[in-house]
Amino acid sequence: MNVTDQIALVTGANRGIGRQFVLELLERGARKVYASARRTETLDFDDARVVPVRLDLLDHESVVAAAAAAGDVSLLVNNAGITTGAGLVTGDLAEVRRELDTHFWGTLDVIREFSPMLAANGGGAIVNVLSALSWFSFPGAGAYAVAKAAEWNMTNGVRLELAAQGTFVEGVLLGAADTDMMAGYDGPKVDPRDVVRRALDGLAAGSIEVVVDDWTAMVKSSLGGDPAQFYAQFAGA
Repeated sequence: MNVTDQIALVTGANRGIGRQFVLELLERGARKVYASARRTETLDFDDARVVPVRLDLLDHESVVAAAAAAGDVSLLVNNAGITTGAGLVTGDLAEVRRELDTHFWGTLDVIREFSPMLAANGGGAIVNVLSALSWFSFPGAGAYAVAKAAEWNMTNGVRLELAAQGTFVEGVLLGAADTDMMAGYDGPKVDPRDVVRRALDGLAAGSIEVVVDDWTAMVKSSLGGDPAQFYAQFAGA
């Protein structure tokens, strides 16, 4: 998909990667961008092509209302997410559920509500922002990793199911990005603008999966080997 003249909706558009998606879509000539967030007052775009929309992944009625308000969408960008830091064994089980409710159930809810609109508008495309943690786990990110693993394979599943209606589905995988969510992380971070540019370049090229950075590429390449070798680097973490 060439995004020029397309009508897009971006979830979690008030900051970080979501905000960069809105800006880059406008730069590339999108006709309209629905910028969604749980609180629309946090959206501060100065462009008449941006339409604020309330959408909370944990509120089904808000998802239904957003789909009704944005019936002309041809590109859906699922970016909204959270990280709780919850552990799987001793962490707060409510927080573990919140991770899954957000990344898996919430994102799937959005796809289910918007897919009829995409079909009516010629098929269009869906971009799901995933994570290298779809493919491994790390102390302090157990719940997030489980939720992203579920979202990754859900992305593969909906790609197959939506192919018949002409909807293209792309997964975008990255390590840490330089956003508010990762403010406490000391390792290398990817520029959110690079994430978005590579995602949209991949969309134009017809790539069903975009691996943004070297760390994520290394994680993916390790999956064919002995997992003991990969997890040895986290010994004592």
